[in-house]
Amino acid sequence: MNSAKRYEIFSRLRELNPHPTTELEYKTPFELLVSVILSAQATDKGVNLATRKLFPKANTPAAIYKLGIEGLERYIQTIGLYHSKARHLIATCKILVEEYGGEVPRAREALESLPGVGRKTANVVLNTAFGEATIAVDTHIFRVANRTKIAPGKTPLEVEQKLLKFVPETFRHDAHHWLILHGRYTCKARKPNCPECIIRDLCEYRDKMLSLVKTTT
Repeated sequence: MNSAKRYEIFSRLRELNPHPTTELEYKTPFELLVSVILSAQATDKGVNLATRKLFPKANTPAAIYKLGIEGLERYIQTIGLYHSKARHLIATCKILVEEYGGEVPRAREALESLPGVGRKTANVVLNTAFGEATIAVDTHIFRVANRTKIAPGKTPLEVEQKLLKFVPETFRHDAHHWLILHGRYTCKARKPNCPECIIRDLCEYRDKMLSLVKTTT
């Protein structure tokens, strides 16, 4: 895919949604960090249902740490893998209180050193909470980048590096949100909605025409 196509793709995505953001509900960088940790192998909707009950009771590292693992589990037990997520969050809260004065660090290395925080989570926090032009590659973005050929790669890290290289700078800050929303609602895994896709004429998905025929017949 050439640079002109990429520019037009992101121009259209921006026109459709000028100010994209995460669908996770949060008010502070710490609330976002908690929500992103909980969102692994879970839906944003499910996470929001849990945090709507949790955050009014505990929304700081000290407050959640005080709950303890069992106390936290009562709020997040509807979310998949909640046992391990509770352990990670309590351990993370302890570190934030003892080493960072209860604040979420802005350095990638510091974020990735926290229990339950990998590169993708760190990228989300850096981008959404702190405004950095990072791109967190989840399953949706990995699929869209490869299917459309915007930034094909064999691993999430390779796709991330190519996106940072190929996405025009003017679009880089919001690219993460545009791509994830496009993958979640249009370029779906099992059945991409090509007929209603605003970039279908620019996309280089080889089975695009087959999807169009199946939908219209």
